[in-house]
Amino acid sequence: MTIQWFPGHMAKARREVSEKLKLVDFVIELVDARAPESSENPMLQELLQDKPKMVVLMKKDLADPSITNDWVQHYQNKGMEAIAIEANRKPDVQKVVQLAKKLGQDKQDKLKAKGIRPRASRAMIIGIPNVGKSTLINRLVNKKMAQVGDKPGVTKKQQWIKVKKEFELLDTPGILWPKFEDEEVGYRLASIGTIKDQILPKEDVAAYILNYLQAEYAHLLEERYGFEGYEDIMDAFDHIGRKRGCLESGGKINFEKVSDVIIQDLRSAKIGLVSFEKPE
Repeated sequence: MTIQWFPGHMAKARREVSEKLKLVDFVIELVDARAPESSENPMLQELLQDKPKMVVLMKKDLADPSITNDWVQHYQNKGMEAIAIEANRKPDVQKVVQLAKKLGQDKQDKLKAKGIRPRASRAMIIGIPNVGKSTLINRLVNKKMAQVGDKPGVTKKQQWIKVKKEFELLDTPGILWPKFEDEEVGYRLASIGTIKDQILPKEDVAAYILNYLQAEYAHLLEERYGFEGYEDIMDAFDHIGRKRGCLESGGKINFEKVSDVIIQDLRSAKIGLVSFEKPE
């Protein structure tokens, strides 16, 4: 199954990103620490070409910390600057600033060598929808500059933002690639809330989460729901539904409510710290 999701404003944003790349010295790409590879945008990789890039793994507080560390090392081994952060922690945000200064220094050195007065470094910040881009920008400037929302696609236009006296940041709308050729990618992103909940059936997303947990984090199923494994997914839904009171008249299980419980428990880390991908 190929999942189609490419609103018109994203096609426009892709063109604008391509045009504005020549104005910046480096790129800051945000990915979700729970699924770094799936939340990378391969379309953007084509646009960036040789532009220096740093990868910021967002929402590290929701991801499996040991796997997150492996991802940071993975990107560094590929010659990229990388850091994992929690956007609401000031020390983490300051690390982003320091890493950005390091990346921008090369451009400053070239300007000095030409006898040109150095200017502020310029960076473009990119990422797929709902990865936490607006939150990070607001923390970087220490005030509300970018609109924040818990739904994908809040930022709709580009804007230049000054980060203290350190560098200038070009914000861009979150861009998702035209379609997911790999069904697994779609379910990972749906699980963590990157794509809109209407794209895939909730019951299917919840079932994907439970199956993944049973395979990789059975102990978290035990801790949260009181069972480690199951043979039939419907038995798992039934167990959780009765445990959490997701019942209709006559004692029937309301599968939509059960699905909501599972999805929200995952996204809020009430189930525990979960990563959906490991680096190869």
